[in-house]
Amino acid sequence: MSTEISGTRRAEVARRADFRREYCLIQERDSGFPHQVDHIISRKHGGPSSAENLALACIICNRNKGSDIASLIEQTGEVVRLFTPRMDRWAEHFRIDGQSIEPLSQVGSVTVRLLRLNSAERLSERALLQTLGLYPTAAG
Repeated sequence: MSTEISGTRRAEVARRADFRREYCLIQERDSGFPHQVDHIISRKHGGPSSAENLALACIICNRNKGSDIASLIEQTGEVVRLFTPRMDRWAEHFRIDGQSIEPLSQVGSVTVRLLRLNSAERLSERALLQTLGLYPTAAG
């Protein structure tokens, strides 16, 4: 069985996401690098390469997420699953506040932290895109 994702499957995932990163919402055309296809549940954990288990992600989100499917709430140590683009609605777990992606739920909180969605570089990237009118200043 091939572990590669075909060009057809990648195009299907990109079209479904409207060519927008499914974790941080930046359009592929506005990125310095092509988006990647992320296995929501990694192959390491038995996740298939079916369209239902794939999400469009930037290289930074994909690298930070790695094979993780959950993380810990820092204050309590509770295990909480990460945001799942095929199962969750973005606006139920996050909102845009200026350049920041603010969590609205525990799922959002662990995802923002693990994917480092509000690192200095990510905030600068969104600020530039907002200045150019290419990223929303509020959403949710």
